[in-house]
Amino acid sequence: MPQARKQFPFGAQWLAVSLNGQRYDTADRPALSIDSQMRARGFGGCNTFSATSYPLNQQRFAVGPLALTKKTCDAKLMERERAFLIALRTAQQWDVKDGALILVGQGGELRFERTF
Repeated sequence: MPQARKQFPFGAQWLAVSLNGQRYDTADRPALSIDSQMRARGFGGCNTFSATSYPLNQQRFAVGPLALTKKTCDAKLMERERAFLIALRTAQQWDVKDGALILVGQGGELRFERTF
């Protein structure tokens, strides 16, 4: 029996749980939402961002260039944000499993939990 095609969860709010298996601290967790006009918005841990995003057929995924605020935080937080944004920007596949949004690409695997 053919498997039903998954629909991307537009409009949902997501909080990052982990990047490449490393869990995020409760404070300053990255966040993401993608609206039905394909606009991604979120928080990287220090700065807010926006970009055009494309959840494509066969659960493929593409993100355009990111627009970021220019806030400066401590070095450790800035490095975590940088890794998150690279993983987001290079994501090529998406999936929703057990209520979690998973983005996978060259920058690694991002896992998110839905906030509503």
